[in-house]
Amino acid sequence: MKYKSTRSDETVSPSYALLHGLAGDGGLYVPVRFPENVLTYDDIKEKTYKQIACLVLSYFFTNFSAADLEAMADRAYNRETFRAETVVPLRSLDTDVSIAELFHGRTSAFKDLALSIFPHLLTAAKKEETECGEILILTATSGDTGKAAMEGFKDVAGTHITVFYPSDGVSSMQKMQMQKQEGGNVDVKAIYGNFDDAQSFLKRVFTDKEVNAYAQKKGVMFSSANSINIGRLLPQIVYYVSTYAALVENGSIGVGEPFDIVVPTGNFGNILAAYLAGKMGIPLGQLICASNKNKVLADFFASGTYDMNRPFYTTNSPSMDILLSSNFERFLYYLTGGDTDKVAAWEKELAETGRLTAGEAERAALTEHFAGDWIDDEETKFVINHTFNDNMYLFDPHSAVAYGVYLKRKRAGLMSGRHTVIMATAHPYKFPSVICEALGLPADEDPFDALERLYAVSAMNIPKPLKRLQKLPLRFTETINKDAMKTAVMETIDRIGAHTERRRGLE
Repeated sequence: MKYKSTRSDETVSPSYALLHGLAGDGGLYVPVRFPENVLTYDDIKEKTYKQIACLVLSYFFTNFSAADLEAMADRAYNRETFRAETVVPLRSLDTDVSIAELFHGRTSAFKDLALSIFPHLLTAAKKEETECGEILILTATSGDTGKAAMEGFKDVAGTHITVFYPSDGVSSMQKMQMQKQEGGNVDVKAIYGNFDDAQSFLKRVFTDKEVNAYAQKKGVMFSSANSINIGRLLPQIVYYVSTYAALVENGSIGVGEPFDIVVPTGNFGNILAAYLAGKMGIPLGQLICASNKNKVLADFFASGTYDMNRPFYTTNSPSMDILLSSNFERFLYYLTGGDTDKVAAWEKELAETGRLTAGEAERAALTEHFAGDWIDDEETKFVINHTFNDNMYLFDPHSAVAYGVYLKRKRAGLMSGRHTVIMATAHPYKFPSVICEALGLPADEDPFDALERLYAVSAMNIPKPLKRLQKLPLRFTETINKDAMKTAVMETIDRIGAHTERRRGLE
């Protein structure tokens, strides 16, 4: 399997794509030949999550042996890293709706599912490419990716990770998870700005020849843990394949019967993984992109125009507070049938004007698979309250957006009638203040007091990593201007270079 850029014919090996994350022309890597219609129910029935992961990833990382992938999956998906025996358990709200709980990992967010195996993929890629320098992973986060990435790469030899997050754009619990992160190779900085500012900067750094030359001189190479990296994106396909198998096994659908998916969407990686699962043969029906007030994607699916020229809102579902969705570029690539020239022109137009419009052919292809809708903060809190009181099920704000969009479309007669799965992306206890407000409880300033109050009402156990967090010391409390991010990266390169020189001196 080879990989190419979404913007040109640049072609590289899977290990190179894993290591470098972003193509040299600024595009994203995609498989040269996507493995279409290779999966059936017979291929996945009665398989564990680990076994399904090995099967799915074997189509994309043909450079790794079956034994290599099995060893990676064993280290990634076990009871030490995931609380749930099945990794992604299904819950039923009623006969027509299931909830895929993606949040039973070490950081209580869906990012754990890919970021538990990604470090093993990256380490193997480094060995295969005979890369002997230090890797600096640069990551922008809107709340969950940063913590999950640091937890995955914590104290991994030869690897360092720096995370940037918007100071006022994450929940108090998400912020505390990052500020108290353990590990000798991690660094975290808040910025005065939003997620788009952080992500756009990192994309520029990856293609900045001067910065890359300086890093190379110091024995450092850049990589990414955001879903712009194929090593983050492709493992997400696994939980859609696993969900299909579970739905058949519990009798919710029959073999080969399509089911709809509702995904709370920010950077477009999660829902794109669903689309790719469908291309591999999983019988997905409609993919519904659920947005909050930053509804640039919902508007695109309604009109065919992606327009970033709008206000940016800070909402109670912060991981979706994004206007520039990175993986959208990969979707455009598939939407155009792999027309790299058209994708490059659209991305240039988007960078220069903040706007792009799909043609008639692309709009027709949109409606075949996708739909988009949105709800606001007040509606989100209502959904949390309603679902808890009526069903004794507690959603986090992002998953509540997905369920709220489902209810909204169902009332309007826009649902297909097929079985629908809500992709629940985070544990509700990561957002204690919002949940308390939604349930009419005092929203304490101290998130741990709020957690105890929620536990008293819901009897839902507090995940051990969140409970343990209370006793850990604060480590990373610095907030910088977004214009200072380049300086911060250069200083990190210098520190890594100096550390490498000292280590060589001791040897």
